[in-house]
Amino acid sequence: MAHPLPRLRVNLDFMPSPSPEHPGLFIRDPYKFSDAMLIIPPLLVECLQCFDGLATDLDLRQVLVRLTNDLQVGEMERHLVQTLSSAGFLEDETFERMRADRKREFAEKSVREPAHAGAAYPGEPAELRETLADYMQDGAAESAAESAPAAANANGNLFAIAAPHVSPEGGWQSYRAAYRMLKPEHRDRTFVILATSHFGEPEKFGLTRKNFRTPLGDAVTDLALVDWLAARGGKAVEMEDYCHSFEHTVEFQVIFLQHVLGPDVRILPILVGQFARSLYQGGDPEDDDKVKAFHQALGELRELQGDRLFWILGVDMAHMGVRYHDEFEALAGEGVMSEVAGRDAARIAQINAADAAGFWDLVRPRQDDLKWCGSAPFYTFLKTAPEMRGELLKYEQWNIDDRSVVSFAGMAFSKVG
Repeated sequence: MAHPLPRLRVNLDFMPSPSPEHPGLFIRDPYKFSDAMLIIPPLLVECLQCFDGLATDLDLRQVLVRLTNDLQVGEMERHLVQTLSSAGFLEDETFERMRADRKREFAEKSVREPAHAGAAYPGEPAELRETLADYMQDGAAESAAESAPAAANANGNLFAIAAPHVSPEGGWQSYRAAYRMLKPEHRDRTFVILATSHFGEPEKFGLTRKNFRTPLGDAVTDLALVDWLAARGGKAVEMEDYCHSFEHTVEFQVIFLQHVLGPDVRILPILVGQFARSLYQGGDPEDDDKVKAFHQALGELRELQGDRLFWILGVDMAHMGVRYHDEFEALAGEGVMSEVAGRDAARIAQINAADAAGFWDLVRPRQDDLKWCGSAPFYTFLKTAPEMRGELLKYEQWNIDDRSVVSFAGMAFSKVG
């Protein structure tokens, strides 16, 4: 009798094997429910099509017989199914147990441990301090425009900055442009970090009560403000969002904050999910009642807290090239990326003009073909900010690999009126 095969999880990372000695398809779990990493040999890659939730073990066996020209494939079939299952890559009881365990483990922790120390940035405190100091110091080739004080800070009305969340190694100039705006007088504020949620649910806002630990120390999460926002933010709130456990977009802001203002800075970390309904079905993000309720709550919090808050956006902009499923190769500053720079500039102009509707009118067409992963945090900021103006401090494009480019910027925002 035939038995249905479980479905292969669609939210895994699939890419060519990075090892020439072991060719095939490399698979890993970006959600960190599983730490397993598998390389499926070229001969067996076709077999993965049988894990679609419809095929049976007999279908898999038929494919294996055809591929191997061998009728005795029972052991190979069992090994493939067991390997995928034990890795947590199938939608079965093993994966459900892994997912429940990981979410429970995160919920029970008292702190959010650093997820990217030792990889995206140095894991040893002394080395990290030295690296960040190198990033933040003035470069010899820095232009006069970059070295001059930004207008946003000239009158003391600075209340927000935007910085990348790309690897600090690639985006340090934009990080520097943004974080050099912070002054000692900002030290005692709570920093509301609106950051991209790459893996969270659309139209959701992820909160956590946990302090954020880095090699520099523990940044303190403002529990009173988290609880206030959780109580009033409505159904769009994802409390103790598991994505916080591995997402880098808040973590990278925290290490720069700690370097500039001290390790025990106070934060309110918010992961902002994509506004998929608006992008794919039309309308504005707040046409979703859950998004509207959260925006209203966040705006009310801003009005109540006033200058006790400082806002930080952890955002990247365009994602172009092969890595991001485009049919062309992208090179920073050249070819299609010159056009992208112009389109980025148009969006940045709307942000600096505090025009949320105008900004979203540029994002929504063609389901955002520029693939700005920071569009939802930017829009949320614009909908909840006071009357203000923005300033572009530094714009960059970076080849994240030989065929793909990410754009990002450092920006500053000051209140007017």
